[in-house]
This record gives sequence, C-alpha cells and structure tokens, in this order.
Amino acid sequence: MQPYIHDLQELQINWGSTMTRLASSVVQLPSQTQQLLLKILEQRQLKAVFQPIVHIAKNEIYSHEGLIRGPENTGLHSPLALFESARKHNLGFEMEHLSRQIVLESFAASNNPFKLFINVSPESLIEPRSCKGATLAYIQKLGLNPTNVIIELTESSPTYDYDLLRKATDHYRSLGFEIAIDDLGEGFSSLRLWSELSPEYVKIDKHFITGIDQSPVKLEFVRSIAQIAKNCGSKVIAEGIETQAQLTILKDLDITYGQGFFLGKPQAAPLEYLDPDLKRILDKKSITVQPCQFTSIQKNNGLEKLTVHITPASSKTTVDDIYKLFEETPHLYSIPVVDDDTPLGLISRYNISHQLSRQYAREIYGKKSCMVFTDKKALIVEKCMSLQAISNLITDMEPHHLTNGFIVTDQGRYIGVSSGHALLREITEMQIIAARYANPLTLLPGNVPINEHMDRLIDNGITFWACYCDLDNFKPFNDKYGFRRGDEIIQYTGKLLQESAQPAIDFVGHVGGDDFIILFQSEDWETRCRAILDALAVELPKFYDKKDRLNGGIQSKDRQGSKVFNPFITMSIGVVRIDNAPIMTHHNISASICKAKKQAKAIAGNSLFVERRKVDTRNAA
Repeated sequence: MQPYIHDLQELQINWGSTMTRLASSVVQLPSQTQQLLLKILEQRQLKAVFQPIVHIAKNEIYSHEGLIRGPENTGLHSPLALFESARKHNLGFEMEHLSRQIVLESFAASNNPFKLFINVSPESLIEPRSCKGATLAYIQKLGLNPTNVIIELTESSPTYDYDLLRKATDHYRSLGFEIAIDDLGEGFSSLRLWSELSPEYVKIDKHFITGIDQSPVKLEFVRSIAQIAKNCGSKVIAEGIETQAQLTILKDLDITYGQGFFLGKPQAAPLEYLDPDLKRILDKKSITVQPCQFTSIQKNNGLEKLTVHITPASSKTTVDDIYKLFEETPHLYSIPVVDDDTPLGLISRYNISHQLSRQYAREIYGKKSCMVFTDKKALIVEKCMSLQAISNLITDMEPHHLTNGFIVTDQGRYIGVSSGHALLREITEMQIIAARYANPLTLLPGNVPINEHMDRLIDNGITFWACYCDLDNFKPFNDKYGFRRGDEIIQYTGKLLQESAQPAIDFVGHVGGDDFIILFQSEDWETRCRAILDALAVELPKFYDKKDRLNGGIQSKDRQGSKVFNPFITMSIGVVRIDNAPIMTHHNISASICKAKKQAKAIAGNSLFVERRKVDTRNAA
C-alpha cells in the first residue's frame, strides 16, 4: 500500500469498527476526556486557524501554516493539550487526520491564492491503515492544487524507519506536494531528517530566534543553517519572530521567510495583505547591531579545556612509587592523590624531592603512604568555575599553589589537574582578545568590531551617520581626582551613549580613553545627540567636589607653572553623513569623523558639529 494522508470519508465508513477498537483498547483512562475526544471526532468540533509565512525580502505574504484549535472553553482547546490527550487515549491518528481535513476544507473555502503548510507527523505519513490515491483525490475535490500544498513534518518520536519515510515523501513529491521539516535544531532527529529527506523547506526552531539579537551563539547557528540550506537547495523559514529586533537581524542574515506573532498571529481567515506598519518596517533599509563576539568569549571561559587527566595515586601508594613516577615522567609537576574519585590532595615534584634529599629520608619514608608528603590543602575547583574566579582564588592563597597547580572536579569527582602556567597563559590570551574586541572599562565594542560594523554598513549600501564623541577637559579632572574617578566618568558616558541609541540598529563603540564612536541608522540621530549633550551638561558637574562645582571647574598649573582654569568636562561630537560610495572604507570614515570632531572641539562647551560636505573617497585604503 502507498502511504498517504487519509480521506475522512474512509474513517466515517469504518466508524463502527473504529469505535469497537477504541472500546477494547482505551482502558484505565479518564472516561470524561475520552468521551470528549470521541465527541470531537464524531461531530468534527475542530477549528482551523492560519498564520502567515512572510517573504521577508519581497515584503509580502508567501504562504500560511494551517493550525488547529479544539473546542473553546475546554481543556482541549490548545493543540498541545488536544494531541497529547488524543495520543494517550489511542486516538492520535484519527485526531491528526481530522485536523488536516478541517484545515484543508477551511483553506479551500477561503479562496486564498497562497500556498498552504499542513502539519503531518512522520508516523501518520507511513501509517499502514491507508488507501491508495485518497489524498490527491480529496485535495483535488476541494479545488486545491497539490503543488500549493506543503507537507510539514512535525517531529514527535525519537526514531523512524528512515527508508520507509523517504519512500513516502518521494511518493508525495511525485504527486506534486513539497516537503518541509519543522523545528530544525530541536527535538530528536531533525538534522537527520534533513539529511535523509532533502526537504524543500526547513523551519528553524523558535528557540534559536528568541534572543538572537543578544546571543552570538544563536546568531552563528542561524547563519550556519542558512549557508547549509543554500548549499542543499532548501528554503529557510525562521519561526517564532516576536520582535522587530529579531526580524531585522534575520533580514540582515538574508533569511528568506519568517513566521511569528510579529509578522501575524493565527486567525480564522488567511491573510492576503500585510499590515501597512509591518510593510514599512520591512521596507526600511537597515542592518542590525549584531551581538559582540567578545560576549561569547566572556561566556566561554570555563576551565574544562585547560584540564589534563593524570592517572592519580591513591592513599595506599608508597613514597617510593611516587618518587619513581616523577623520575620516569619529567613533565609532571604534581601528582593528585585520589580515593574512590574523591581528591585528597596533591604531591608536588619540588616538595617530595626536597624532603627525600635529606639523609636517610628514603629509608625512613620510602615504604610509607604517600599521604605523608601530600598537600591536603591543595586547591580543588569545579570545572564550571570561570578562569577569572580561579585566578582570584590563587592570588589570595599562598604562592606554592600557582607552582603546584590545582585539582579539577566535576560535582566533587576527580577529572584531572591544571597548572598555574596554563591558567595565566589562557587569561593573558583572553585579555589580548578582549582588548581587540571590547574595551575592558565599558565592555563596549572596541576597534575591530567598530570597523567590521562600518564595513557591513558600507557593503549593504546603508546611509548612516558616523559620530565621533570626545570628552573635553577630561585630563585635568583625571590628574586632580585620580584615575578611579576618571573611570567613573568614562563608564557613565558609555552607559549614557548606549541608552541614547536605538539598540537594534545604532552601534556604540569605545575607541579608548575618553573617545567613543556612534554609528546611527536612526533618522532622529540629531535629537539623540543633543539629548546626550544636555544630559552631560547636567550630570558631569556632579562628579566634581563641592568646591570645584561652585567655582565652575578646576584650577591647575600648566607645564610652565602658570595657573590655568579648566571648566567642567564637556563633550564634542563630530558627525558625518555616510552615503553609499563604491570605494568607501572604514578608513575614509575614520579620517572624516576625526576632522569633524576637531571642528566640534573648536566650539566652546558641549558642541555638535555636522560635516555637510561629502566624504572624500580619493584616499581609500
């Protein structure tokens, strides 16, 4: 028999036998729920709703997913409760079949011109209770074209007969249907299904869309899936889009299709046109501020990769055995002592060599337990502990812990050791990366991501406003009050700039010292800049001591010893409008905004200078 999506008429013809089967198989289950399920099936008490799938680049509806709802004011209204309950009562096959029938009938009645995604479980697709040709005949009877119907496989089981499933999908393709895989990246085997079935569509699970504008890991997952799909010839649909920020970043990643509440909620009648406000958002040409790579570096700084498993000694191991092991293994700096996976301490090469160098020490201690030379106060840390936290621990302890190393455990069980040298090397490497990707004082993106974002704006032909923000009179403040109070002003300024920008599309970076960069895509960039200057005029004087506040600034001496008055810290902002130019680079932009900043600094007080001339691209690097 060929697999197919059942015709409800077949079920109605065999309804008596179905009831008999249910009566014998549905036992030890709540009779009230069972009766409600049977009533839903017999009286077809299901309602179809349709959620649009939007072609993001074309700014139009591409298709709809047909969804189902149970009777209102019952515990079976939600599809999750409905199908879980049906499966528990041995009615999953019948409920799924009826649901598809209701969806197809409702969609056909709407005369909607777009494609339709219908949910089908793999188990239902290869269900042996089938009659050849009923699916195609029923869809054609409704006036639908199978080329406009996509079978969306919804995962519900950890294992499948992939060979049989592949034959089933090939059969439906021969009838004109297309295949989609739901919830890619979630569940048991979605990636295997993709590999086995080569579907026309893959839907990325909403888990990877939620928070994609804040998570470098999710961003890279979606980017990778999009690339794999492009290579495989599959079309990508991002599910669960609920915010403009998520939509904008998916648009930036060239994801073709999107689905979610932000694009349209499920409703009884399939939509034909997008909401005008949504169309304006989709029409707007912009790119997103992608999560900083440094964020993932910070989060991925666990100890596990520095851990080396060394076969431990036990409390029964003799001192002679330990000494011999050190002699045979020159690279060992210490040996852990462990009983039943519980670490007892460390024996250091230096300590045991020193102790046994004394006269008659080998004769006295050689046959004794190695515990006599074990440091029972050795540092023991969990593998999930951050490198910075371990570094702080070692710094606060005696110096020999840095030399001897430390034991690493997983929930108290020994897994290996690590050295102070490896720890310092890794922390140094992280600090070097941090210096390239983020300013350690404000944690704002540094020079590398600033330049990368400029290049992305240029490559996408985006018009934007590049701003160079520089604090005036900062050095006298720093000289008088010290770098800690100076750092407070830098941190406050960075926070203010972040809060003044539109998070999804405006990029704020910290070049270093008291210099910041803002790359505005917001049309109201000037209003935002002036609000920054107004806030600084009010807040920065509060960082001064009362006497200096009353004087309006700081009295200091210049290099010649003459008295100089330095007014309150202010900010100068130089702004350049950047239009798309064929040979534009971030080097051009940096040079242009530096010139604009100098013009702003020539104006007393908090100042904004906007360069009205076009950026010179003749010296593009």
